[in-house]
Amino acid sequence: MTMYDIILKKRDGRTLTQSETEYFVKGFTDGSIPDYQASALLMAIFFRGLSHDETFLLTDAMMRSGDTADLSSIEGIKVDKHSTGGVGDKTTLIVGPLVAACGVPVAKMSGRGLGFTGGTVDKMESIPGMRTSLETDEFISLVNRVKLAVIGQTGHIAPADKKIYALRDVTATVDNLSLIASSVMSKKLASGSDAFVLDVKCGDGAFMETVEDAKALAALMVEIGTAGGKKTIALVTNMSRPLGRGVGNGIEVIEAIETLKGAGPKDITELSLRLASYMIFAGDAAASPEAGYRAAQDALSSGAGLDKLREFIAGQGGNPAVTDDYALFPKAAFSVAVRADADGYVGDLAARGIGIASRRSGAGRETKDEAIDLSAGVILHKTVGDAVKAGETLAVVCGNDEERLNEAAEIAKAAFRIGPEKRRPAPLIYAVIA
Repeated sequence: MTMYDIILKKRDGRTLTQSETEYFVKGFTDGSIPDYQASALLMAIFFRGLSHDETFLLTDAMMRSGDTADLSSIEGIKVDKHSTGGVGDKTTLIVGPLVAACGVPVAKMSGRGLGFTGGTVDKMESIPGMRTSLETDEFISLVNRVKLAVIGQTGHIAPADKKIYALRDVTATVDNLSLIASSVMSKKLASGSDAFVLDVKCGDGAFMETVEDAKALAALMVEIGTAGGKKTIALVTNMSRPLGRGVGNGIEVIEAIETLKGAGPKDITELSLRLASYMIFAGDAAASPEAGYRAAQDALSSGAGLDKLREFIAGQGGNPAVTDDYALFPKAAFSVAVRADADGYVGDLAARGIGIASRRSGAGRETKDEAIDLSAGVILHKTVGDAVKAGETLAVVCGNDEERLNEAAEIAKAAFRIGPEKRRPAPLIYAVIA
């Protein structure tokens, strides 16, 4: 068996066996298979696809490429939440504290930015002193004490996924149903939690652009999770427009804080409450999702969620004063305003365009080893349905490279569609799959 033969077989649309799948995963993980051959196989998979059985085999091989976390010493039902990636999606930093404030332990492993979407770990690192890498004992201790800890993917948990994830990001092989499902679920099954709530995005700013594709991905991941003995619930949610008004790293953390203060945008607040409701239900802290929603609302309105965020930040070495002093976040040196050319209403706001603009401003990676600018991003002044006048500011692009900012501003401007009639935004949540 050689990697050449495996690439050729998948290129020709034939089905890979368990031994071939394991050969690829093991070889790429230990470095014996080079990037260029792994890239070729990923591209063949992207175009030819994987069968249902091949997807399960890839998930299993990636899960077993490293350690499986033992979180049995954490009290209660551990619930994890995962988003398939969105533009302006800072829900983890809102949902985690709300769920933890309701007594459900959240032991979460998060990723970095992929493609034009943001990553929770990158956002957390905009908080001064915040550590996203913890030893297992400290991680478990924090979850027992605070009920919440979020770390980056370690080299010991699904290391194959970590390498494949980074390669997909720079080889245009991100938005493939089987690769997304195996990536997400290999990490989740290896991470040791008891239940998962999945936020499967669909629309212009998601890897799955149609509701049908998103439902298929959600159903596949729920099936993989259930087969692994984990209670798994998926919500199919709208990503045709950015979530909230801030897209970036520090920018999004500030908006998450504002949301926990009760002053967040309606869409990000509602989605966070809905995700939290299912996590509280999955953690057996509520008799139904509806009861979980009421509990999450209480944690938000009482300030318990904000208090839990401060406790979480301090527990991982960050400065909790950021929740009251936003000047502690990285500050961009430059900003460029994006202005409307005509009167009217925002009829459409392409999430993908805003995500690409944010990445171009420096908030995301264009190569897998590129450093990101934690102060960069896009602040939206207008969204779908808002009235605008010619010359009015639609958005502000921030960063530390003027040339890149001007390019990002042009990209952001093209994402806005101004028309004569006010449009009602599409639904926020399309389906729940359990």
